[in-house]
Amino acid sequence: MYNSHKIIEKINSIENNKDFEKVAIEVFNYQYQYNSIYKKWVDYLNINTKEVNNINDIPYIPVSLFKTHKIKSYSQEAEIIFSSSGTTGGNTSKHYVKSIDMYQRAYIKSFEEYYGPIEEYTFLALLPSYMEREGSSLIMMAEDLIKRSNYADSGFYLYNYDELYKKLTELKAKKRKTILLGVSFAILEFAENYTINFPDLIVMETGGMKGRRKEVLREELHSIYNNAFGTKSIHSEYGMTELLSQAYSKGNGIFYCPLQMKILIRDTNDPLSIQPKGKSGGINIIDLYNIHSCSFIATQDLGKVLEDGSFEILGRFDNSDIRGCNLLIL
Repeated sequence: MYNSHKIIEKINSIENNKDFEKVAIEVFNYQYQYNSIYKKWVDYLNINTKEVNNINDIPYIPVSLFKTHKIKSYSQEAEIIFSSSGTTGGNTSKHYVKSIDMYQRAYIKSFEEYYGPIEEYTFLALLPSYMEREGSSLIMMAEDLIKRSNYADSGFYLYNYDELYKKLTELKAKKRKTILLGVSFAILEFAENYTINFPDLIVMETGGMKGRRKEVLREELHSIYNNAFGTKSIHSEYGMTELLSQAYSKGNGIFYCPLQMKILIRDTNDPLSIQPKGKSGGINIIDLYNIHSCSFIATQDLGKVLEDGSFEILGRFDNSDIRGCNLLIL
């Protein structure tokens, strides 16, 4: 029998890859025991769980199953259900989250491992497409980041770009550490109409055009942003409805995972085979904080892992629907 509380304590204490791999095997065995959908998937693949001894042996559940099944490793009712943005008339993924506290723990650890204490930043959230629907995990995260900030200037902006420009001007004068967290089409609309030389501003993309604008090459889009804001690089957040943790990029589309998260690349012709570093393929994600759902997800994104463990997003499978975060044409 596996105890989730003890495993979570181990997840909180991960310090290196050796710790990660050891805990990942425990999480795999826990979810095989308590997640009926995952168990069926592992059994369908005819995998002997006793032979799963390292993370390359772990089977990954297709992310599409979140559209059709309740992926849960617990029997109680979910504390909250997150849903993906989806496409018009399409099915949406649903993430049945057992504990909001666990989600908060995951994104706080993800953010602070990369950027430091949340309270030191002013957060300006430009997320109109997410604010206009229910069930967005990103909105919950943004709301909490704003609350945890030490500054009352933090807040949401819908299409009130004039107010956003005035606030950015004030924060620049105050030399405040500021993050503009926005969906691509909204940042682009702002950048096409306003110019502010705020080189210390962190412009962080989280999501693509959401069908509002034509997709644009990342280099072209980031050049427009940098010219408008006076910045040298554009940050990005990589996450999705089916996860609790996020990876972050400080520029050039190179992402880094927090200690509880890891990216592996599967062979597009042999989905059970893991590619070596430097080879492109389908992105598999391990998110250990997702212990109450499924921590091992085969996404519809394409990418590659670099030698230092960072990764790039190269696009999406042709037959996948357009949704989720960072769906820019790269």
